[in-house]
Amino acid sequence: MGNDPSRSVSQTVRDCRSLRTMLHSDKFTRVSFLDFCRDFLIMRKLVFSVAVLATAAVISVGGCFSAVGEPAAASGNKIAAVHEPSAAPRASVTHVYLLRGFLNVFSLGMDSLAVELRSVGISATVDSYASWHEVAHAIAANYKAGQRGPIVLVGHSFGADSVMDMGTDLGREGVPVALIVAFDGTYTHAASANVARVLNLYKGADAMVTRGPGFHGELTNYHVDDANVTHTNIDKVPRLHAMVISKIKGVRGSGAAASTLPKTSG
Repeated sequence: MGNDPSRSVSQTVRDCRSLRTMLHSDKFTRVSFLDFCRDFLIMRKLVFSVAVLATAAVISVGGCFSAVGEPAAASGNKIAAVHEPSAAPRASVTHVYLLRGFLNVFSLGMDSLAVELRSVGISATVDSYASWHEVAHAIAANYKAGQRGPIVLVGHSFGADSVMDMGTDLGREGVPVALIVAFDGTYTHAASANVARVLNLYKGADAMVTRGPGFHGELTNYHVDDANVTHTNIDKVPRLHAMVISKIKGVRGSGAAASTLPKTSG
């Protein structure tokens, strides 16, 4: 599951084809394009603000160290190292991994959903869909190290495609996935045998999820037929967030049963 240049190239080609298909499909209406541009401008503003704050912080910290450096050295006092708390999920805790879509700027609903999850005590992290190999590798490593809490994968657009691929990849590593939530992927997928539940929120039939070989879990393809909901804002709809959070709470409530490979018959 390490970095493979050939897989990176094939993923880039796949993403370009998927984007071309999306731009020429009913997913990309005039309303979608406006949402697309809005999210891009919001993210650019956020990135600029973070860059300014980071620069100011570096300057401030540099000044502090230069001011206290000599006295500390003169007195012979050692400065204790500060360690950040481990980001790895605890052994029995549900952890939700959310993946944004194209260019890592057009799925801000993943960020707001993560905030909502944390507000009800559920651990959640957000990454770019392009990082799914690294995220899957970390999940597998944590699982093999004894982190057996329920694993939940959530993604939008290319991120939805990626969480389905992650499910398959984790299955090859013998890692069970308690729940996958896909917000309108860009093509059809088959759920893998190691996945217990799939909730697919979709706009068009090209984003359906089917039962793959060995899959005996719960599969829900939920068609969002609201005309005001498009491919680029489906990840931000409050009622869909509420549905997803309720589903994740159900997984958490099932306890250890969600952290083992689904049973298969035959």
